[in-house]
Amino acid sequence: MKALTWQGNLKVEVVDVPDPQILEPTDAIIRVTSTAICGSDLHLYGVLGPYLEPGDILGHEAMGIVEEVGSDITHLQPGDRVVVPFNISCGFCWMCSRQLFSQCETTQVRSEGKGAALFGYTSLYGSVPGGQAEYLRVPQAQFGPIKVPQGTPDEQFLFLSDILPTAWQAVAYADVQPGSTVAVLGLGPVGQFSVRIAKHLGAERVIGVDTVPERLALAARYGAEPLDFETVDDVASSLIELVDGRGPDAVIDAVGMEAHGNRPVALAQKMTGLLPDPIAQRVTDKFAVDRLDALHAAVKGVRRGGTVSVSGVYGGEVDPMPMMEMFDRQVQLRMGQANVRRWSDQVLELAMDPDDPLGVLDLVTHRLPLAEAPAGYEMFRNKEDGCIKVVLQP
Repeated sequence: MKALTWQGNLKVEVVDVPDPQILEPTDAIIRVTSTAICGSDLHLYGVLGPYLEPGDILGHEAMGIVEEVGSDITHLQPGDRVVVPFNISCGFCWMCSRQLFSQCETTQVRSEGKGAALFGYTSLYGSVPGGQAEYLRVPQAQFGPIKVPQGTPDEQFLFLSDILPTAWQAVAYADVQPGSTVAVLGLGPVGQFSVRIAKHLGAERVIGVDTVPERLALAARYGAEPLDFETVDDVASSLIELVDGRGPDAVIDAVGMEAHGNRPVALAQKMTGLLPDPIAQRVTDKFAVDRLDALHAAVKGVRRGGTVSVSGVYGGEVDPMPMMEMFDRQVQLRMGQANVRRWSDQVLELAMDPDDPLGVLDLVTHRLPLAEAPAGYEMFRNKEDGCIKVVLQP
């Protein structure tokens, strides 16, 4: 089959690889009909290369048609249409019973001290082949795959794999209440859905912060007040000024480790990626620092007693945080990988609504064949051609 593989820093290629096989009685094989490039994939593209091997298959947002199932799978059969959550969880362990599916004890990557295994996401998360391919082996298929109706565009359901539940969790963790004010930092795909979900759940004001005109315009279409951070001297002070001199009730950081700003840290990230893998891994594990401009803006711009919800991926080990200010201002901080199946039923119901309240059919800007995936990565990373979301079709 054809698959998109990592080949080196800022280098991915579509190559021929062996077709996946049923390895465990709880496996399923799906024929991928749509798969997307996620902002988290860009971390692999440019920052987390030390934990990848040339030939690793990328991608963790996928859906398709069931081709084959293991002997223990009774609720799926060939021909079913499914969306595959990006985290691999069993559904019955201690963590899963508490809906902490991203911490599944059955698939935890204990050797690396990490949570549940993820599709297409480095040796830190199990080196499980990803979904940017023609076929995908799905472990723990007794629980993970979400059955969806036939006969509709893939984009109606594709984003249940990651970015919709991730945005839903970000808003839930932000404790958005009717009448509240929320700021969303970063208007990529997760930020866009966070804006829409916050408005859907009753937020009176949503302030969307970014600098890309197309992203700001799209968020504004769904009720956000756009704030171009390049037009202000300080994002945190601007948020406080915009909301009664107090600041928003909650701030969602949908940016993560590769925020704009802090050029020395950006250079350090790049240089670490050029080191031999064993050395780069040790440096990352002990000394990695993220670009924290977005997170610092969030904790300094939220109102006293407010909540900061982090959905953007961070990987630093020695990140400096303004603890005195956070303590004095009584800031609550919540974060983590999305527990996809905790939110999937709620999100699926909204995705099936003919009125499309979350605009799932109004996000994709570029649709490419799998063969053009390398160009899609470059375009998405560089924010070229108004690119907000890329969907690949094998």
